[in-house]
Amino acid sequence: MARDTIRLTVGQALVRYLINQYTEIDGQRVQLFAGVFGIFGHGNVTCLSEALEQVQDVLPTWRGQNEQSMALAAIGYGKAKLRRQIMIATTSVGPGATNMITAAGVAHANRLPVLLLSGDTYINRLPDPVLQQVEHFGDPSTTVNDSFRAVSRFWDRIAHPAQILSSLPQAVATMLDPADCGPAFIGLPQDIQEIAYDYPAKFFEEKLWKIARPRPDRDQITAAADLLKTAQKPLIISGGGVRYSCAGDDLASFATARGIPMAETIAGKGAVVHDHPAYVGPLGIEGTDAAKELAETADVVIAVGTRLQDFTTGSWTTFNADTQFININAARFDAAKHRSLPVVGDALESLSDLDAALGDWSCEAKHMTQAQSLYSAWNTMVDAGQAPTDAEVPSYAQVIGVVNKAARPQDTMVTAAGGLPGETVKNWRIKAPNTFDCEFGFSCMGYEIAGAWGHAMAKDGDGVPIVMVGDGSYMMMNSDIYSSVLSGHKMIVVVCDNGGFGVINRLQTGMGVPGFNNLLKDSRILNKNNPLHVDFAQHAASMGALSRHCSSLSDLEAAMEWAQTTDRTTVISINSDAYTWTPGGADWYVGVPEVNERESIRSARKTQEAFRAKQRRGV
Repeated sequence: MARDTIRLTVGQALVRYLINQYTEIDGQRVQLFAGVFGIFGHGNVTCLSEALEQVQDVLPTWRGQNEQSMALAAIGYGKAKLRRQIMIATTSVGPGATNMITAAGVAHANRLPVLLLSGDTYINRLPDPVLQQVEHFGDPSTTVNDSFRAVSRFWDRIAHPAQILSSLPQAVATMLDPADCGPAFIGLPQDIQEIAYDYPAKFFEEKLWKIARPRPDRDQITAAADLLKTAQKPLIISGGGVRYSCAGDDLASFATARGIPMAETIAGKGAVVHDHPAYVGPLGIEGTDAAKELAETADVVIAVGTRLQDFTTGSWTTFNADTQFININAARFDAAKHRSLPVVGDALESLSDLDAALGDWSCEAKHMTQAQSLYSAWNTMVDAGQAPTDAEVPSYAQVIGVVNKAARPQDTMVTAAGGLPGETVKNWRIKAPNTFDCEFGFSCMGYEIAGAWGHAMAKDGDGVPIVMVGDGSYMMMNSDIYSSVLSGHKMIVVVCDNGGFGVINRLQTGMGVPGFNNLLKDSRILNKNNPLHVDFAQHAASMGALSRHCSSLSDLEAAMEWAQTTDRTTVISINSDAYTWTPGGADWYVGVPEVNERESIRSARKTQEAFRAKQRRGV
């Protein structure tokens, strides 16, 4: 007869539980937790690492270079797997833990699953203060791990071995919940990790998790259908939730059958291919003029799987005061935003029910014809912007055009903060669904290369991640070039060097402030006339990557062709223009000094006040 209990340490029990969790992807049973990114140190090396070492053939541990970038790689993996498989990141006490907080913010803002396991100080406090401990005089129970409370969907500190019996299932359930999905954090005090306990054997039995598809309320669907039937100029906004629900094809078919143009958010880009007949491009500050014009005249907007971030809504100036919203979202919080008619439920199921409730209704054909005409004009403008010129330094649009052309359908473009999100969202043409990752929910500099390492693991040779990164983000976090070479996960990295923080300089000078501390030439440096530029190709080569620097678009074209044939991570650098940007998109609410002696700032303030007068008021 099988034993009723198994005596294990907390570290051993936690790992045994994790390796027995399963999920299904496309009908195939796979482990829910695909691996661990770990840097071991004071707080996780003597107990948790002991448990992980024993199962390394089942749950592989990958050595990272930085705790933040490890967790970002885990997030990239989860995004590539459409939230259906999860990676773990573990850190030591103190700075190892706090390094990971930014990545937790990325996962929280973007509603992405990652399990964060951090060492913690001693519950018994006998050796206090220990190495790396931050003491709170009035609250000795507070540690740096409490910092994760603000950026975690689930947070717990294990103070007794039995607590993991309830904590771990709740953490997993949170990460797989379509409404609450986000990072789960578990603090593991050092003295608790070592304790042995008689755990119920049933706790370690294999469990198959399936992601729920909550059906919407019938009355909500009826109300949504009744409202949509009144629309003359409806518009669909496709958000990231459409991708995670695997509802891209269904939403595109719905849009085509009902004659409704389909725009998208930054997180939603990639649900459909660029040339889908109902598609009109991204909406908002970094959107197409076609989507903006359709939004400005829309009477009913169907927002599917989006949190309606300001970059989508143009800080709520893109829609008129009378526009009515139908918000389809698994999260009630998002569905109820901005005076919307909420439909709380899974995107795929909700669209199916809404489609059935509409009967034979469809919008007049002239609305889609107008949308297609507007989008065609936009694409003509993009083609012109990507065409080679005799300019000394190419624009982002020209560089993106070359890289996009060289990308295979199965390759995934990865980028994040700075000027490249807006430029790639406008200029990158999707060749296959779910091959675009722009981290702009938290706009985290440094996500690009780290996130691509996770994508490369997830792709497992089925295409490569193509990273587009500015010199500023590259300088902030690049060590996972080395990680990817060590682990054998290839990516192609294109570094666009525009001499500093180009897009923030654009915002700064656009609001009337003289260029200051953004571009290298405007910073406090030794030689303003000839700033030192990093040789990114040589730097990447020092970490084991193959590399080239390009001096022209034709060089870049040849380099991209070569990069597709290499056997490891390949880095290509090219100088780019810090002042030329793709036009189009909505305005943005930013702070401008209310009083100032500079005429440039007073003028910018007047423009902002006029812009803000157009805002929809709501919550």
